[in-house]
Amino acid sequence: MDIADNTVAAPPHVVVVGGGISGLAAAHRLLGAGARVTVLEATDRVGGKLLAGEVGGARVDLGAESMLARRPEAVGLAREVGLGDALVPPAATAAIWTRGELRPMPKGHVMGVPADPAALSGILSAEGLARLGRDRELAPTELGEDVGVGEFVAARLGREVVDRLVEPLLGGVYAGDAYKISMRAAVPQLFEAARANPSLLDGVRALQERAAAAPQPEGPVFVGLEGGVGGLPPAVADAVRALGGVIRTETPVLALTRTADGWRLRTDSAEHPVIDADGVVLASPAWSASALLAAEAPAASAELASVEYASMALVTMAFRRADLAGLERGSGFLVPSVDGRTIKASTFSSYKWQWVTDRSPDLFVLRTSIGRYGEEEHLERDDADLVKLSLGDLRDAVGLSARPVASEVTRWIGGLPQYPVGHLARVARVRAAVAELPGLRVCGAAYDGVGIPACIAGARRAADEIIATSTLAQNTQRDAGQ
Repeated sequence: MDIADNTVAAPPHVVVVGGGISGLAAAHRLLGAGARVTVLEATDRVGGKLLAGEVGGARVDLGAESMLARRPEAVGLAREVGLGDALVPPAATAAIWTRGELRPMPKGHVMGVPADPAALSGILSAEGLARLGRDRELAPTELGEDVGVGEFVAARLGREVVDRLVEPLLGGVYAGDAYKISMRAAVPQLFEAARANPSLLDGVRALQERAAAAPQPEGPVFVGLEGGVGGLPPAVADAVRALGGVIRTETPVLALTRTADGWRLRTDSAEHPVIDADGVVLASPAWSASALLAAEAPAASAELASVEYASMALVTMAFRRADLAGLERGSGFLVPSVDGRTIKASTFSSYKWQWVTDRSPDLFVLRTSIGRYGEEEHLERDDADLVKLSLGDLRDAVGLSARPVASEVTRWIGGLPQYPVGHLARVARVRAAVAELPGLRVCGAAYDGVGIPACIAGARRAADEIIATSTLAQNTQRDAGQ
C-alpha cells in the first residue's frame, strides 16, 4: 500500500443554520457520524419554541410542553443526552368548553371525528347530530390527491363537527384554519380511512378496530420532562459541545454561496464574518431558508417563500393554591373559535404535571393560549390586556375569580407553519430542488410535522443524507475495502 492509500481525508465540516431542536438534533447526529459541526443561531439562545422559565418562582414551560411518546425520536434523544430519568407522563383528562359548559372530551375519535355519533351528544346540537347520522347515506366524496380536513369532514358529517371538535383540536397543533389544513399532511390516518371507506364514520371505526387488535405499545402516549420540555435543547447543546461541536448564538447567516468544493456562509458576526463548509443543513424557518436559497436554488426558495405562519401567545399565571379551592380538576380544556372566546385553550399545569406541584406546592400554575391563523389582532394588545382577557374567559369557564400573584406572556410570532392542501407535494418539490446541490439539506417544522419527534426525525434524515454524500461515507467505503 503506498502513502496515498494511508491518507485519510479530514472529517467534513458541516454548518447547521438554526439552533432550534431540529438544528441541534441534526448537529448531534452529524457529530456522532464523525463530522465537524458548527451551529449558527441568530438569537441569543438555542431551543426555538422550546423554552422553560419561571413564573412567581414556579418552574414552567413557556413553549411546547409535551412530546409524542409513541414515536421514538424525541424520547430517544432525551435518553441519549441523559434525560431518561426525567421523562414523565401527564395527567390527561382534557375537556372542551362549548355551548357555555365544560364537557369531557369524547372518547373514540380521530382528530374530533367519531366512530359513534352518540359520543358527541351535548357537544353537537340536535340538528348537528342528525346531520352526522346521514354520513352512511351519502355518495362517496371525492378525495383527490389531498383535501382540507375541515372541508372533507364538513361534507361528510356537517360543519358542527368541524367547528366544535376538529377545529379546536387542530388549532391546538397548528393554530390554523381547519378547513384549509391538509388532511394528508396533518391527519394521514384519517385520509387513508376516508380513501378506503365511503362512510367516514365506518372508516374511523375500522381504524379503531385495527388499533384494538394490534399489540398495544407500553407507556403513555405523551410525555414531558421534569423541569420542563424546555430543558431538552440545552441538554442536547451540552452533548453537542461535549462531542466537539461549536455553537455560536447571535450569529445570523446573511448569505449562502456555492463554492468550487463546498459552501460559503456570510454572517453578521464581526468575529466570524465568513465560514466555509463542506455541507450545510438549513434548520431555520421557511422564510429564512427561502432567503438563503434565493441565489443557488431559486425554485426551492420560491416554494418556501409561500409557506405561511401563524402567531400565538401563551399567558402563564401563578395563583396561590389556597385561593383556588374547589377548582375543577383536569389537565385543561379546548375552546372552539365558533364560540367567540379570546382563548383557544387552557392548560392546568399544576394538575397536568406532578412535578410542577411538587416544586411549587403553594402555587397553582395554569396557562392559556391565544391566537389563530388570520385572527391575530389580540396579539397586538399589551401583556396586561391579555392577562385580563384570559381571566375573563377562565371566570366564565371554570368560575375562577382569584387574581394571579405573577404572570408571564410569551409571544411566538410566526411560530407555527401552516400545512395547507398540497403541503406534502410542496415539500417534495423543495427537497428535490435542494438535493440537486451537493452537501445541502433542509429540515424543521415547515416540512414533516410541527411536533418535536417529527422535527427530530426530519433533522436526522437531513444529517444522514449529508453523511451519505460526504467524505465520511467515502472513508468508510475505502476502509471497508482494505
